[in-house]
Amino acid sequence: MSDEQRQRQRLDISRHAVRLFAAQGVAGTSGEQIAQAAGVSERTFWRYFPHKESCVEPLLTKMVDAFCTVLHAWPPELELIDHLREAYTPVLDSSSDEDVDAVLSVVRLTHHEPALRAAYLMLRERAEDALADVLGPRLDLPADAIEVRVQAAAMSAVLRVATDDVAQASAEGVTKETLEGHREQMASAVSQVLRGLSQKR
Repeated sequence: MSDEQRQRQRLDISRHAVRLFAAQGVAGTSGEQIAQAAGVSERTFWRYFPHKESCVEPLLTKMVDAFCTVLHAWPPELELIDHLREAYTPVLDSSSDEDVDAVLSVVRLTHHEPALRAAYLMLRERAEDALADVLGPRLDLPADAIEVRVQAAAMSAVLRVATDDVAQASAEGVTKETLEGHREQMASAVSQVLRGLSQKR
């Protein structure tokens, strides 16, 4: 199995895990149940995930990757707020709204499932490194410079708060209007936090 196939399988398992977590809670869901729902062996399941709570990571990673990908594509001649309004989406390369629904479902679950919240926040910390890699060249500074790390942490916080907000707003289902409002909220908040960045460019 290629790396790409393994990643697709991990993502598929993640989708099934989130549906089960939402229906019966984390404590009420076993690794065996998730494996059966995803059509894989328990051995395969535990090879991919050290514990059942880590099943949410592939979906949450898609969200962080989407944000980083949009930042990487930020044209020098465009203000960040305009670029985000044009290009930002919660999940890239999704053929349907399934992954958007699943990601936002995970975010809602993190508010009353401490184990999922811990996994969510740990992923956020790791995401700051990726954000710093994007922001460093924009600031003409190394990615590990404190100025860059502070900007990355601020941007990560904006992404978390805005995602929490849209997750709650879409509890009854994701709509085009909800996502458009989320994009505008994200663009405005990030632009305010990083307003000094455009002056630096």
